[in-house]
Amino acid sequence: MTRLTLALDAMSGDFGPCITVPAALQALASTSSLYLLIVGQPDAIAPYLAKAAPALQQRLRVIPAESVIPNDAKLSHAIRTSKGTSMRIALDLVKNGEAQAVVSAGNTGALMGLAKLMLKPLDGIERPALMTVLPNQQKSKTVVLDLGANVESSSAMLVQFAVMGAVMAEEIVGITSPRIALLNIGEEEFKGLDNIREAAAVLKSTPAINYIGYLEGNDLLTGKTDVLVCDGFVGNVTLKTMEGVVRMFLSLLKSPGEKRKRSWWLKLLGRLIQKRIAKRFGDLNPDQYNGACLVGLRGTVIKSHGAANEKAFAVAIEQAVQAVQRQIPQRIALRLEAILPKSD
Repeated sequence: MTRLTLALDAMSGDFGPCITVPAALQALASTSSLYLLIVGQPDAIAPYLAKAAPALQQRLRVIPAESVIPNDAKLSHAIRTSKGTSMRIALDLVKNGEAQAVVSAGNTGALMGLAKLMLKPLDGIERPALMTVLPNQQKSKTVVLDLGANVESSSAMLVQFAVMGAVMAEEIVGITSPRIALLNIGEEEFKGLDNIREAAAVLKSTPAINYIGYLEGNDLLTGKTDVLVCDGFVGNVTLKTMEGVVRMFLSLLKSPGEKRKRSWWLKLLGRLIQKRIAKRFGDLNPDQYNGACLVGLRGTVIKSHGAANEKAFAVAIEQAVQAVQRQIPQRIALRLEAILPKSD
């Protein structure tokens, strides 16, 4: 089996090596072809590798890094002072061909800026976008982008996101001729900002794109579309709002509720119903789909939630494995060449 090498920014996220390193070992145990370059401060990483099985330790290497980009660092400062940081070294490993993808839970703006600077956007892409895949009511999945890489997006960028989203729906979800919609404040054609209406006009006139029109935020999980396109500000707010509601709902299901006396059979029935509902809605747990792909670059970059736990960070690593196996950057480049107009 062909070896697949990923670089992990082990110092990233709210918790650093205590989450990223155990998640790395979990990923190694589940994927026999995986090899990991764990980037960070060796003294901080070593305790979490001490009890790892020798067979797993043979498939990883610790790459020393002097420092970490703070989560609250401004983009310009983060880029200027990025030399020697775990994030930059991890990206360098991809740039130099030593790794096929990077996974980081670090500063989103810094990751976006450094990745664009070092890995370069694909031809025809102005700026990369953050993309995730969400479960929907049709027992399928919906590709959503952008999720925060671009606070503002021109109509041309929204069209580029649509093309990249279509490739992701085909390659990751397995949907032929995926339906594409723009997120808007209504389904009527006259609604929305100029950039959204202009993007809609281009998508309508592009035969290779299966554009179905506008959708509102309440259709995010209905399965009415396979790809939902928006700018990063709207996408980030929409995703975080949905995740907050889901976490609150799952938390309420796990809480004991009122402590009044009830007969044994009512308690049993309550537990059975609670367990069934929790199982039914468990797929919506944000930890199950952690790991947004920064699409539109010449290399693969996966952004994990900063607050991800061990299980969620392992899911982000799995997202990177899938993206590399599916050769996502190459497939997006081919589609862009076929669909988007050539620049003079």
